[in-house]
Parts: sequence; structure tokens; C-alpha cells
Amino acid sequence: MKYFKFLGFSGTLLTLILDQLSKQVVLSWFLSGNHQIEVTSFFNIILAANRGVSFGLFAAGSSSEVWALIAVAGCISFLLGLWIWQADSKFSSICFGLVLGGALGNVIDRFFYGAVIDFLDFHAFGYHWYTFNIADCGIVIGAVLLVCQMLFSIKTDNNNEA
Repeated sequence: MKYFKFLGFSGTLLTLILDQLSKQVVLSWFLSGNHQIEVTSFFNIILAANRGVSFGLFAAGSSSEVWALIAVAGCISFLLGLWIWQADSKFSSICFGLVLGGALGNVIDRFFYGAVIDFLDFHAFGYHWYTFNIADCGIVIGAVLLVCQMLFSIKTDNNNEA
């Protein structure tokens, strides 16, 4: 069981480090006067500041609103840490770790910049996806895998009853 905790918090640390390092590289690039990087015909690296939560919802305009978002994210992060601590499988512990690492990465941004630094920009066929970062990737991947685990577990449980 302690091994699960180690895996979860290692996932948290890895996601957090990759997120913060990537943001520092991007910030350094753009603050040096450079412009967006066209990586492919459908992917650019740009600099964006998200003052809201997912997809820019609930954008914080004042410093008190930023602190409110930090407080909410801090509470959620605390709960995620508890879930890692109580995880009953390696898989769920790692998934919770990815989500926690992403949440903490975005909290750090809000604390230092008042907004989340986003830079991954995908577009195709005239459609543009929301700009995001490595922290967001950790959150989405961890959450999707947890949902898949839950659906798989429900399916297995139903098969055992039949």
C-alpha cells in the first residue's frame, strides 16, 4: 500500500516538474522578444494567460478573485492528496497523481502570475482548440483514465453478477 502512495506522489512530482519547466522555457522564449513557433500546420506554440478555470470560464479580474481560485484549487489539491494516500491500486494512485500534479502546476501559475500560462495551440480545418499546457494534460489524462477504470470496474462487477 505504501508503494501505491509513492507512485501517486511520484506522478504528482513528475507532472509538476515537466509543467513548470516547460512554462519557464516558453516564458523565456517569448519574453526574449521571440514570436509564436509553428511546429506543424496544425500545432503552434504561443503564449496565453488564462485568468479563468477550464476553457477560460469564471475569469478572475481582481486579485481577490485570483485568490479565491487559488483557495478552491488548494482545497481540491488537498482532496486529491488524500485520495492518493487512500488509493487501493497502483493505477488509481498514478491517475490521482497526474491530476494533482496538474492542479498544483496551475495553482503555482496563479500564485506567481495571476493567471495560468498556456502555450499548446492546436487548430485544424478552420477550428481552433483551447490553448493548454502540460498541467492540463496531466489533469485530463488522469481524469479520463480514472473514468475508464470506473467504467471497466462497473462492467466487471455486472459480469460477475450474471
